Amino acid sequence: MNPPLAISLKLLSALAFTVMGAGVKYVSDRVPVGEIVFFRCFFMLLPLMVWLALQGNILGALRTRNLTGHFRRSVMSSSSMFLGFLALAYLPLMDAVILGYTSPLILVILAAVLLKEKVQGCRWIGTGVGFLGVLVMLLPHLSGGGLLMGGASTIGIMIALAGAFVTAGAIVQIRRLVSTETTGAIIFYLAIITSALSLLSIPAGWVMPTVEEAAVLVGIGILGGVGQIVLTMSFRYGDASMLAPFEYSTMLWACMIGWLAFNDWPETPVFIGGAIVIAAGMFVLWRERATMHHRHETVDQAADAISTVAVPAPALEANSTRPPV
Repeated sequence: MNPPLAISLKLLSALAFTVMGAGVKYVSDRVPVGEIVFFRCFFMLLPLMVWLALQGNILGALRTRNLTGHFRRSVMSSSSMFLGFLALAYLPLMDAVILGYTSPLILVILAAVLLKEKVQGCRWIGTGVGFLGVLVMLLPHLSGGGLLMGGASTIGIMIALAGAFVTAGAIVQIRRLVSTETTGAIIFYLAIITSALSLLSIPAGWVMPTVEEAAVLVGIGILGGVGQIVLTMSFRYGDASMLAPFEYSTMLWACMIGWLAFNDWPETPVFIGGAIVIAAGMFVLWRERATMHHRHETVDQAADAISTVAVPAPALEANSTRPPV
């Protein structure tokens, strides 16, 4: 164990994912979302394959017993990315990040309904409090009938929440895969299948990016892959429970980058609601970890769960278990 190194890697991964989200926002008004999804997934393969080669695990990543399960998960993940990237076109970076934090709360509901998991009352309370935080964030839009008027930010909020819901569904699929699939296989087939699925959006009108846009698009994919790898490495040097609070550094990165790059400064309800969502997410995360510890499970597959979303979402590392490698 090396806690300082683990924390440094965790913070670096949060920064990588947040910069990736900023890159998506930067090109989203000129490059179609489907095209961005393609670059995000296809160029993620570059750092991923290097990492697997260094581990001597390329063949292990190609081996699968459940290609159908990978396809179902990739359909959910590509939809999640599409919605998340689209939300970034409408919302300030920090708003989109905070709304992404609702995924683990939604997952509690889906786990109870789809996986028939027994959800204790305290987790339901944490979930309810988290959604109360979302309502606080929506206060500026609720006043004066803003939500009903359908402004750009309102559309972005609805898209972001839909993306968070689909992300939670994708994590349910991950839970079904981890019993037979390696971490490398889950990540590899996500990249391959989602890249192929994104090509279906070509008839909607892809564009030829400029040199600058192409560099940003390639960077989005590489940052996504590097962030995922660095996050995985962080769990080798520190306990997941120790590292979990540092996931919320994405809020600081998003606030700073949003202000410097896009001149976006969150309104007061965003800070208040975000704090409530984070507190609820941490509570649900703590309960998830307590349950998983009781079952003698681990949570090294955090990076794979986070790879399903456009911008970092917290607590997702508690929602998937590490399969045999």
